[in-house]
Amino acid sequence: MVSSTPGGTASDGGARHRLRAWLLEGLTDIAKRQPGPHAEPEGVHQGQRWWRVMCLTGLDYFSTLGYQPGIAALAAGLLSPLATVVLVVVTLAGALPVYRRVAEESPHGQGSIAMLERLLTFWKGKLFVLTLLGFAATDFLITITLSAADATAHLVENPHFTAVLRGHEVAITLILVGMLGAVFLKGFTEAIGIAVALVAAYLLLNAVVVAVGLWHVCTAPHVIPDWSRALVAERGSPLVMVGVALVIFPKLALGLSGFETGVAVMPHIEGKPGDTEERPTGRVQGARKLLTTAAVIMSVFLITSSFITTLLIPQRAFEPGGQANGRALAYLAHEYLGSAFGSVYDASTIAILWFAGASAMAGLLNLMPRYLPRYGMAPHWARAVRPMVLVFIAIAFLVTWLFKADVDAQGGAYATGVLVLITSAAIAVTIAARRARQRGWTIGFGVISLIFLYTTAANVIERPDGVKIGACFIAGIMAVSLLSRVARAFELRVTSVTFDALAERFVRDTAHRRIRFIANKPESRDLVEYREKQHQIRADNDIPPEDDIIFVEVTVADPSEFESELRVCGEVVHGRYRVLTLQSATIPNALAALLLRVRDMTGQRPHIYFEWTEGHPLAHFLRFFLFGQGEVAPVTREVLREAEPDRGRRPHVHVG
Repeated sequence: MVSSTPGGTASDGGARHRLRAWLLEGLTDIAKRQPGPHAEPEGVHQGQRWWRVMCLTGLDYFSTLGYQPGIAALAAGLLSPLATVVLVVVTLAGALPVYRRVAEESPHGQGSIAMLERLLTFWKGKLFVLTLLGFAATDFLITITLSAADATAHLVENPHFTAVLRGHEVAITLILVGMLGAVFLKGFTEAIGIAVALVAAYLLLNAVVVAVGLWHVCTAPHVIPDWSRALVAERGSPLVMVGVALVIFPKLALGLSGFETGVAVMPHIEGKPGDTEERPTGRVQGARKLLTTAAVIMSVFLITSSFITTLLIPQRAFEPGGQANGRALAYLAHEYLGSAFGSVYDASTIAILWFAGASAMAGLLNLMPRYLPRYGMAPHWARAVRPMVLVFIAIAFLVTWLFKADVDAQGGAYATGVLVLITSAAIAVTIAARRARQRGWTIGFGVISLIFLYTTAANVIERPDGVKIGACFIAGIMAVSLLSRVARAFELRVTSVTFDALAERFVRDTAHRRIRFIANKPESRDLVEYREKQHQIRADNDIPPEDDIIFVEVTVADPSEFESELRVCGEVVHGRYRVLTLQSATIPNALAALLLRVRDMTGQRPHIYFEWTEGHPLAHFLRFFLFGQGEVAPVTREVLREAEPDRGRRPHVHVG
């Protein structure tokens, strides 16, 4: 009994170590693949034909046909076809031109968030990007839960399984989400070939259902007249119908999903032989073809599916618990083409909806590392795939449980995420057109922005769940990001240090004796400033008059940036004082990086001299955190301590 305890403890420790190693597997490699100075160059990528890549975005975009007609009928009733026409007009005349411009402005798949990031600087830009990331996370995460819930609806409502599975929708949806997580925990490789097969089969089956539905509408003489009379009795004049359709169409905003994904997959598109990374003309042209073709295909299916489902399915069947709720086209497939075809249609729909969740998960795992590590706002383990998968799956479980796997209940949240991203894209291209002095495009994109602002506001007022979920994501992302930034505040945060010829000469001239630097905050930079500063430092630290001293001055550029490259420039001021000037996001980190670089160049441990700054330590830390300044001396020493644990190799910091 006594001897088994240590063995058991060792076994438990070994198991925990193996679990940790498995969770963090590939952490270093993943970090190197992120954008930024530490990124490794990607291998040669041949790319795929644009129509094949279209199927990747089609997993998300086209799969909405599984639930969009039912949601449209539930929201607009008999006006669903007319409201869908309004949606298609907004798609082709609004969202499509916007994202064709986004593809031109961000040909590497960064999307509208990156465009707005370039337009805004300092902390306001970072906070704005974090807000958009919250809505993007809402979009992608609700795609996972809503798609899984609709796949469950198709499975449960299949005549072969209704009696057995009804009442277990939440459990089935949780199983589907868990299976999705298991795929990513094992290792998910995006397969364009599978996407092409799924999308082709799904669109073909939908074309058959739509064709049969249109044939039944045309051959049944009473269907269209009955619908027309009911519509007139309900809404009155055509003018009222159009007005109501304009008011209702924001509820159909799910049909706009897919454009942001279409831009995100741009790096997979093959370019022309003469393309370069700076000017990938062929990739941009392919992306425009992708976006246009997908929008046209989806528009045709949206109008025809809304028309036949509204005319052929009783309105009560769309209600919660009804056989057409969340699966209107599947209802018609079973009704008019038989159980066998309907089951094949259900299987295809379940497959593409589940795979759409995989596409959304891949989007989440690619989106967060694109921004947060560059801001210093991601915990160390967030660079590994598996911990992030567990976090996202846990949140998906919570959302599924809160919404009880209800497709209709999640529609508002999904639409909010989609509309916020499209609105941000419209605003981004409006600003880009204005800066390019394109008056016509500026006015056009401005009008489109107003339309999407109205659509977003109407959707938020009608269904505030999306804003609530988005706000939760935004609050969570900001809290984790700021805590991570605080925890990583004392990292070195400098990717490289280079010297110009004069600065290198200054260092080389003092390399054979004690190297002394004075940290100076540049103000008037007159002769008196340097003379008095040197006198004060020599007196405080008993530095002999014959010892050389070099001033170091750091100018804070953008304190919201986390990492930066240092360019050290040398100059002689007033004919006698040697000065090294630098630009960085923070003063202490830049000074620490300079000292370590000088040590490595000369083999000597340099000395740097500071004066104490008056003020409260907490206020100084906040100034350092937000503005890169504050009490420089102790922070410089702390950065050096973390960067160089060996005291025998650490540069000296003196404060007088």
